Amino acid sequence: MPAQAQLFADDDARKAILDLRTKFAASEEQARTRNAELNEQLQALRRSLLDLNAQLETMRGEMAKLRGSNEQLLRDVSELQRKQRDLGQAVDERLRKMEPQKVSLDGREFSADPEEKRQYDEAIALLRSGDFDKANQAFIAFQARWPASGYGASARYWQGNALYGKRDYKEAIAAFRAFLAKAPDSERASEAMLAIANSQAEMKDKAAARKTLDDLIKSFPKSEAAVAGKERLASLK
Repeated sequence: MPAQAQLFADDDARKAILDLRTKFAASEEQARTRNAELNEQLQALRRSLLDLNAQLETMRGEMAKLRGSNEQLLRDVSELQRKQRDLGQAVDERLRKMEPQKVSLDGREFSADPEEKRQYDEAIALLRSGDFDKANQAFIAFQARWPASGYGASARYWQGNALYGKRDYKEAIAAFRAFLAKAPDSERASEAMLAIANSQAEMKDKAAARKTLDDLIKSFPKSEAAVAGKERLASLK
């Protein structure tokens, strides 16, 4: 009986050991399975993180491009605004050049077209340069182009001077008389009469010259032209 009891005890111990081994193996298998699952989950998480980082980098790149596009757009808008301002200023300047201008000449004020003023100034410049023939032609062209110009009387007066300068005394007299007919109250009227008298004297028509000088002295007794006329009259006697 003791030997049989010992045999049963050894069998129970072996069974207990086998059970423990079986349970341990099962535990190990479960642990390996769990580790494999965790490792798979970790790999998936890593892939997700990598994808997320890639998406973030893409978004950063897109934002940088968008920021660059916005900055370029702002530069383009600024440049467009500058060009619009420049264009507006150029248009305003061109319009100002086309608008009539206030002119004060020989004690009179009037409005003149910019081209009208330019053409008159060019004729005066030719006269001052001593090119009397071209100056005469310029004044003729001016009066044909601008028959109602506020410069009209002055243009006739200076045309007379141009004709006198080129020694065309007959035409000079006609120009000065046309001036006096249009502007008898001009501050240059006395000078025009003196110029007529000088032209007549150059043509050897002393009688006409004396008559013109007498009229000058009577009409404008206090003028400088009258003083010069008296001296000229004395020389004709």
